[in-house]
Amino acid sequence: MKQLRTACSACKSEEVITDHESGEIICSNCGLVISDNIQDRDNWWMSLGTRGSDLEANGVLPISLARHDKGLSTTIGRPNKDASGHVLDSDMRSRMERLRRWDFRIKASNSHDGNLKDAFAQLDSLKDKLQLPETVVEKTAYIYRKAQTRGLVRGRTISAVLDAALYIACRELGIPKSLKEIAGANNVKHKTLAKSYRLLIVELDVKIPTVDPTKCIIKVSNKVNLEERTKRRAIVLMSQLISMEVTAGKDPMGMAAAVLYISCMNSGEKRTQSDIARAAGITEMTLRNRCRSIKDLEPDSVPISIVRKGHQTNHTIFRA
Repeated sequence: MKQLRTACSACKSEEVITDHESGEIICSNCGLVISDNIQDRDNWWMSLGTRGSDLEANGVLPISLARHDKGLSTTIGRPNKDASGHVLDSDMRSRMERLRRWDFRIKASNSHDGNLKDAFAQLDSLKDKLQLPETVVEKTAYIYRKAQTRGLVRGRTISAVLDAALYIACRELGIPKSLKEIAGANNVKHKTLAKSYRLLIVELDVKIPTVDPTKCIIKVSNKVNLEERTKRRAIVLMSQLISMEVTAGKDPMGMAAAVLYISCMNSGEKRTQSDIARAAGITEMTLRNRCRSIKDLEPDSVPISIVRKGHQTNHTIFRA
């Protein structure tokens, strides 16, 4: 994490923090998320002593794994003059045109590059749809290249393997993205994506960390526009459940939705079960089951109406 010179719109403070894992720029004074889609720059750009906009204007791009050629290939243009500035005659121009045409054909006939072109074109589209930071894109490209080297893409669709690599990258970097969300963004069946994900886990021997339910709370609460006090109560309740090992083996999104619903009822903020369940990507039955399991642990601290939908009978606040 590093500091950037950006002013906060709420408190006008210039002390902000950039979190490259979540892709967010946060005000260190009031905690406001200024931006949730940062664009990282490679360090070698700065060593050139030239601004990035000047480099892009001159056709120089940074090295990136998310490009099929890593940004290192060259293309033969259509020159009218030689290196000395003399105009080429018709015979020399025809030779250069023939070289340019064969250069294009050789590159197009490479199936390896063609596969990477299609995959990274889809990855660039997913980056905009899911608002992914540059670190996730680079990690996804790295995993996909490993899968292609092992021959795991052969016989499978590029979309399924790419989405599986993207989900692994999100899990490793702590970005709360679900399989259903990624599958819907790239029009891939959930079953096909889950199968490709299990294949990459086994073949690449990847160790997937567990999802932090606290980040799921932030994601769901932002979708339903909950107040800050409700978020804080949900985070306190979730930390207690994690310490009691209640969340072990449970879907993080389901637990986050249940904790948020309980916090809404405790704080008096009106949100229906269908609203929270839809934002979390779960069913209302799952939400009620998770709420019931929490109520069984602390029956005096959780409102009874979480079990009996529509019958609000108690509003006690969970003990901090």
